[in-house]
Amino acid sequence: MDDKPLLLRHGGASLALARHGAEPRSWRVEGQELLWNADPAWWPQTSPILFPVVGWTRGGEIRHEGRHYPMGVHGFAAASLFEAVSQGPAEAQLRLRDTAESRARFPFAFCLTVSYRLMARGFSAGFAIHNPGAVPLPYALGLHPGFAWDPAVPGAGGHVLHFSRAERPEVPEIAPGGLFSARQRPVPLEGRRLRLSPGLLAREALCFLGLRSRTVCFHNGARGRIALRLENFPHLALWSPAGAPFLCLEAWTGHGDPEGFSGELAEKPSMRWLQPGETGRHRVSFRFLPPGKLPGG
Repeated sequence: MDDKPLLLRHGGASLALARHGAEPRSWRVEGQELLWNADPAWWPQTSPILFPVVGWTRGGEIRHEGRHYPMGVHGFAAASLFEAVSQGPAEAQLRLRDTAESRARFPFAFCLTVSYRLMARGFSAGFAIHNPGAVPLPYALGLHPGFAWDPAVPGAGGHVLHFSRAERPEVPEIAPGGLFSARQRPVPLEGRRLRLSPGLLAREALCFLGLRSRTVCFHNGARGRIALRLENFPHLALWSPAGAPFLCLEAWTGHGDPEGFSGELAEKPSMRWLQPGETGRHRVSFRFLPPGKLPGG
């Protein structure tokens, strides 16, 4: 299958999509690149899709009906070649189906379709997960975009995450192996705002489970702002390795295994289940905004 990238254009905006992983690799608005450049010295990806699990699994495996299956962090969709179903000037649809290879790691039939739409100052990624099989299909889904940032150059207003609704000022601590601890870590929220800094993120990712906000705005200093709208994504994670020149704002439906978890996939928290013939739908949208006052004050 040809791995030639797809390029969408809308006025002064462009979106480059890799068939490998159906991953957005570049998003430009009026000449400004907004996504991370995938420099392997830091992180060789830009905006991977997470499927059929999100986060780490204990022991690098899942268990189903007494059998053990290898499963890497965030699943295998990001390393899979998607089929290009359709493409227009500003829209594209890519699809991943189960194969004999995928069933050796995830013993379920599935069809994952990703639909991208580019607009003048934004783009949306819509996800449809269909169960074509005869048994229930479990899954977790996420999108993991990294945005270029330089916290040493704050610009007007600095680097702030603005939530549309009040959020709990604590997140789970991440245990060794990327597992979720029952312990909570305080988050220095100021009302609906969170001031971002390398120190805040250096220790571990911040995972807001059960997010109340459906819209989140990342004020990226002098680079302007990026607003996210989440549809049927209940969790949001922030990740930036110590000293990294990018910040990831990740939409999740599920999360990593709890610390000490040894149960079967049917017992894993925050998994979605589709009955035969059912389809699950999710969407995340991004909009670039010029520097200025944050929406909502």
